[in-house]
Amino acid sequence: MFDGISNSMNTMYRLSNAKSRSVCSENPTGGKGQAAMAETGVSQGCARELGRGWKVNPYSMIQPGENFVMADIQGPGAIQHIWMTIGPAQWREMIFRIYWDDMENPAVEVPAGDFFANGWNEYAPVVSLPICVNPCRGFNSYFVMPFRKRALIKMENRSNQPMPVYYSIDYTEGEVEADAAYFCAAFRRSNPTQGSIHTILDHVRGKGQYVGTYLAWQVNNNGWWGEGEVKFYLDGDKEFPTVCSTGTEDYFCGAYNFDVPGQGYAAFCTPYSGMPQVIRPDGLYRSNTRFGLYRFHVTDPIRFEEDVKVTVQDLGWRSEGRYLAQHSDISSVAYWYQTGPVAPQPPLPGKNELEII
Repeated sequence: MFDGISNSMNTMYRLSNAKSRSVCSENPTGGKGQAAMAETGVSQGCARELGRGWKVNPYSMIQPGENFVMADIQGPGAIQHIWMTIGPAQWREMIFRIYWDDMENPAVEVPAGDFFANGWNEYAPVVSLPICVNPCRGFNSYFVMPFRKRALIKMENRSNQPMPVYYSIDYTEGEVEADAAYFCAAFRRSNPTQGSIHTILDHVRGKGQYVGTYLAWQVNNNGWWGEGEVKFYLDGDKEFPTVCSTGTEDYFCGAYNFDVPGQGYAAFCTPYSGMPQVIRPDGLYRSNTRFGLYRFHVTDPIRFEEDVKVTVQDLGWRSEGRYLAQHSDISSVAYWYQTGPVAPQPPLPGKNELEII
């Protein structure tokens, strides 16, 4: 299972004794033969002439301040697909968390929009293998997430208004391999960067592999902004990393500033990497260019035995061919697999510090 999502395609043609289940508002326990049983729910008025079994409770209303339990699943098993949709104005205020096997610390703690590579509270289509965002605002994760005893999935509403959340969590009940690792994801924001370095991931202990990066990057100066290197410090590396990119666009598998002559920045999506979002100034209220970028290490995970740290330099150009140490607004999501237990990550920023303005 350390090969993670790279081997997940095998499930389509390999028969097994695993049982398919799904948790949603119409089947909150995921029980066999227990979906669409609701007699009361958020849409019972719409179904009043049709009755039970006709979309009586298709979504859950999460109240302000509520930490809503989306799923509480007994293992062993593996989550195979997560779908959800939420209003975009609240993507940074809806905090998505996953706890594995009664561990104290969440393995996943990320604002919902950022987890699905949409970090600017604006819809952008994403077409990749592990994350897809489809018209309009359909969030999908295909990361395989094994667990042995329990999967507890929550959504916290930090906004000041009730929020409807439509969701489906598709999983299997069945044995988990002895070497299966836990899926993890962590959010960070530097606004602005300090010392022109943004830390994407730190404080990881255990054996595992790093499988993806999402960046929401706002540039606060003129000129090309992506000269910085993405660095992976592995298994005790201190001053210098073991793995290093030659530039930001190079790490995201592009080249030469993502600049197509005559077009400027060119948004793109591929199975492993992309820049699906380029938000340009409008001459009135939009004052800075913003980018959304992803890189998924599906066939080339970054493997570590003891620990991993990931950073990106915030680097542009000044006059006379000199580098400029920038002060950008950078948010990130790191995706990785590791053996347990999961160590705590730094606390999420507060509501004001998460806000997009």
